[in-house]
Amino acid sequence: MSGAFDFIFYSIATMLGVALVGLIVVWFIQDVTQKKHSILRNYPVIGRLRYFFEIQGKYFRQYFFANDRDEMPFNRATRGWIYKNSKNKGSLVGFGSTNDLRQPGSIIFVNAAFPIQEEDQLPTPSLRIGEGYCTQPFEAKSIINISGMSYGAISKPAVRALSLGAAQAGCWLNTGEGGLSPYHIEGDCDVIMQIGTAKYGIRDEHGNFSPQRAKELSKVVKAFEIKLSQGAKPGKGGLLPASKVHEEIAAIRGIPVHQDSISPNRHKDINNIDELLDKICYIRELTGRPVGIKTAIGGWNFINELCDSINRRGLEYAPDFLTIDGGEGGSGAAPQTLMDHVSLPIAEALPRVVDALLQSDLKKRIIVIAAGKLVTSAEGAWALCAGADFVNTARGFMFSLGCIQAMRCHLNTCPTGITTHNERLQNGLVVEEKYLRVANYARNVNKEINMIAHSCGLRHAREFKREHMRVVESAGKSIALNILYPYPEAAKKKNPD
Repeated sequence: MSGAFDFIFYSIATMLGVALVGLIVVWFIQDVTQKKHSILRNYPVIGRLRYFFEIQGKYFRQYFFANDRDEMPFNRATRGWIYKNSKNKGSLVGFGSTNDLRQPGSIIFVNAAFPIQEEDQLPTPSLRIGEGYCTQPFEAKSIINISGMSYGAISKPAVRALSLGAAQAGCWLNTGEGGLSPYHIEGDCDVIMQIGTAKYGIRDEHGNFSPQRAKELSKVVKAFEIKLSQGAKPGKGGLLPASKVHEEIAAIRGIPVHQDSISPNRHKDINNIDELLDKICYIRELTGRPVGIKTAIGGWNFINELCDSINRRGLEYAPDFLTIDGGEGGSGAAPQTLMDHVSLPIAEALPRVVDALLQSDLKKRIIVIAAGKLVTSAEGAWALCAGADFVNTARGFMFSLGCIQAMRCHLNTCPTGITTHNERLQNGLVVEEKYLRVANYARNVNKEINMIAHSCGLRHAREFKREHMRVVESAGKSIALNILYPYPEAAKKKNPD
């Protein structure tokens, strides 16, 4: 009797074991063949634990863990918002917000007693960059756009998905300082070519700026951006480790293969404001395309001197756009000291730059683009209130591609295939799936920026002004942005409205 029982027990155990192994095999096949989740494609079966704990986290968090708003550099609430909008699942929540409006720096929009009805709402107008100052001005339609991420810093499938998604959403794609790759133009989207300090992709055999290459690029790209600095590492050039510099990237950049790609900390052929303006004018006349500047801001001397020099020399020397990066910016690797402590955050830098342009009567001439950790619709609407015309984001679009904030961008081991050249890990990023999420994210950010505008009684987002938002100073006390940063007196005299 005992032997029969043991036989039945072991038979059942064997069957359960076989069933479990079979289930694991089925899961493995499903995980490596599905196209929606990068983590599951690269880490089949065990990757399911991440999604299980992510779902259960909301139930256990109130007892054991920090809330949705505590994590840095981007908290769970922000990442979750991006993921949902990238999947077109909306951003509805229940039982109230987890955003503590008592915290200093929180932004509050001034809702209108009588918001704009649907029949009175208008599409957000596009803006033409370089109109009247170059032969081929650039019409920009989307408020939210893709900030500079170099091919090399991010992978081939990531660039392809961004290009295809940008084309579908109607936003532009900045190449970053690594040069123009075939994958940037695969989607036939609007491309802005960034000219970094090493002149990658636009240099001759000696590493100097190549006029011939610039003319060739002007047939493909819509504008050029001279990068002076970025928020993640102001005062230091970019670094691409040798492990990421394979043959194709080396050819695109015009550098040796399998060697660290280190760009200078500044342009060697631009030593002062006048030389910068000369270079802008030269490239614009050479290519016929708009030319702008990207820079982080540490104080007011640069922008004041820039405005004074433009007014002294003439509007034809002005940059067609200014991309202002906050000190909190940075999609890749940078020294922590520079990232933590050098250059102003976008919350202070942006309104100060806009004030300088208004006071110098240059705001209508120069388009302002805000960058630096602006990944949500509320942050985009804030930037427009402060005076920006467009918003650039890199990490927002990285999250739309499936980034889980593993913070391994510089190690070539990104688990989602975004910042690695390991082909096995890249396999997790399915371009045909992810480009749709890129487009969804851009569309939904634009849509919600306009939703905030309509709530404030505006017909479209370009009607935002500083009086339409407030900034929390302390618990129970906020201040209007136009009081915190008053419009310059000179601008008021010229533009009484």
